[in-house]
Amino acid sequence: MLRQIEPIIVLEQLGSTLFDTALQMVVRDRCANATDPGHSSEDAQQKAMTDFYMINNLIIQLTPIFPALFLARLSDRGRRKAPIVSPLTGYLLSRLILLLVVVLKLPLQVMFAAGTLLGLSGGFTAYWPGVMTLASLGSTAADRSKVLMRVEFMYGLAGVVGSLASGHLFHLYSSSLGHGTILLIISTLLHLLCLLHSIFLLQVKGVSDGELEENRHLLLRASTNSVEAPVEINRVNVALLFVAAILYDFAVGGAIEVLGAFVMKAPLSWNATLVGYGNAAGCVIFLTSYIGVIGFRRCCSDTSLILIGMVSFAVGIYFMSFVTTTLTFYLARALTLFALIPMTTIRSLLSQQVPASSCGMTLTFLQLALKFASLAYIPAFTKIYQGTLDWFPGFVFTLASIFTVLGMIPISIIGCRSPQRRQYEKI
Repeated sequence: MLRQIEPIIVLEQLGSTLFDTALQMVVRDRCANATDPGHSSEDAQQKAMTDFYMINNLIIQLTPIFPALFLARLSDRGRRKAPIVSPLTGYLLSRLILLLVVVLKLPLQVMFAAGTLLGLSGGFTAYWPGVMTLASLGSTAADRSKVLMRVEFMYGLAGVVGSLASGHLFHLYSSSLGHGTILLIISTLLHLLCLLHSIFLLQVKGVSDGELEENRHLLLRASTNSVEAPVEINRVNVALLFVAAILYDFAVGGAIEVLGAFVMKAPLSWNATLVGYGNAAGCVIFLTSYIGVIGFRRCCSDTSLILIGMVSFAVGIYFMSFVTTTLTFYLARALTLFALIPMTTIRSLLSQQVPASSCGMTLTFLQLALKFASLAYIPAFTKIYQGTLDWFPGFVFTLASIFTVLGMIPISIIGCRSPQRRQYEKI
């Protein structure tokens, strides 16, 4: 087990959840004294926090595109560890930089350099496909879906555990270093162990060119739920799926963009412990979404699965617009338990609309489209949130709910077209 990918998944996710809570609290503390003419001190703090997250998230979203493609190419040529080791190096450096920011009282803007280093290393864009590739190649065709599901389950479970502990660890401090230092030291050590494990202990199965080709076909069949890809591209369905994916990603990404700042302001005014619990609630969605897929797939089509996930997010995020207490926050989160189902199922359904030779390129184009969509929704939702702080801070969540409903329209059209298409094919 120590030579498999699972320990890396657990160590990395534990370290990342600790880092996320630490970053959230450091940003809040550094922006506490922000001023903005014509606005209250709390609104000025919110504006400073969301401006930081806007720039930082844009850097993290866009810089990994070309490094991730390069690392994927290296992986396909046999260097399977490259998409693992390189991003883990970036993770370690970014965590170390935040630790230095806290200890040495460096400007918060130094974290933009950390985000750049993380992006240039490939970031999550390279890391997660690398993880899934190694997990797939290390399993048999019969066990592949079970192995991939276990990977996702462990990722979510590690996120829950790390998030629950992060808030309590943040309050541990020495008189000379202050709050958050011990939390960041533990996060950095976890990432160091993770990197060392990937270099010295991780075992990569050596495969021949013929086996690689066979694995690619097996992975394709697994991702399409054993449905053979068509000979020609179904352009209408592909276009509808692209529109639905972009609209849904626009809604989810935009809402999550401001959620971290939203819970810091009155009336919630969360501390580090509650921030950790809130992040844990977000990680629970990984578990419930995949359990939902297992349960619903027996009686629902792919389009129905997507609609269930979208309805779950739309209702939950709309309810978030009116959250004023911690209890109602968790109720809103509980309504979004299946919010991760749509994007996974859209990718699976998309691969069924194109020939096998075009599947990889189509999914790559979708990922690039989502990356460039972040150029719009990150600044858009940030500025809308800043502009509505005085009269309706939750307006961005209502807006996200509207975009989700709009994303349901293309999926409904596909669902209506499918029976007609099957009838046509029988004729």
